[in-house]
Amino acid sequence: PAGLSAALNLKTYKKDFIWFGSKNLSEKVQKAEKITNYPGFPQISGQELFERFDAHRRAAGIDITEKTVTNIMPAGNGFMVLADNEMYEARTLILCMGVMSAKQLDREDELLGKRLSYCATCDAPLYRGKTAAIIGFSPKEEAEADFMAEMADKVYYIPMYEADVNVADSIEVLREKPVAVEGALKVQELVTDRNRYDVDGVFFLRESVSPAQLVPGLKIEDNHIEVDRQMRTNLAGCFACGDAVGAPYQYIKSAGEGNVAALSAVAYLAEKKRQTKQ
Repeated sequence: PAGLSAALNLKTYKKDFIWFGSKNLSEKVQKAEKITNYPGFPQISGQELFERFDAHRRAAGIDITEKTVTNIMPAGNGFMVLADNEMYEARTLILCMGVMSAKQLDREDELLGKRLSYCATCDAPLYRGKTAAIIGFSPKEEAEADFMAEMADKVYYIPMYEADVNVADSIEVLREKPVAVEGALKVQELVTDRNRYDVDGVFFLRESVSPAQLVPGLKIEDNHIEVDRQMRTNLAGCFACGDAVGAPYQYIKSAGEGNVAALSAVAYLAEKKRQTKQ
């Protein structure tokens, strides 16, 4: 959503750009079971939203270059981007690569989007009267467990850290090791090294992977790219948006930030042009 929003705005302002990514846009979007908080769509599936995104992209005449970017280096007044061993030069850069979640449990990939998610606060309203299991990889995820407990009938919280856990009294804390998620068409069980739990959904709240190795010198805070309200990073001409800059990991938030990042990039180029004329 962030990349599409940025691209559409750059197209409107008639800027030349290359969009590196996948024509599938986002598997997380496609696999979403139900989306209820995207304005204009009271209820829509992830697959339907993807199809609308893709139709908008094609109608705008925007192409996606399916190459893997492996390194980005500041160079002169811009950046050099290495993608599939080819070098590209750009005046500005917009980072909107989302966050990567390590896949560790059996069938986690297969059940993603089928009552298996990486954002508890996003899906909590769907779990009224149901049972959810939350696997947290740091104490800061306890707030999401508390929020889920306000909605769900039963919440299991499995901390993947040694620190004391401080969650609502209604939450059952399990000091066990998750080993698999099971179910036919959707998640039905969480399997640990000690037991099996009947659940309606499982949430993995992992730390995001820092993109600092991709862009040397990029400032990272709490494993996300640090930006201001204009989506500017600490590197001149480099902007970031979407899940890569932090929670909440929601489509509408990402789309809005993509819009801001594109407008900021356009303004940056205009200022550079004025400076050159002077």
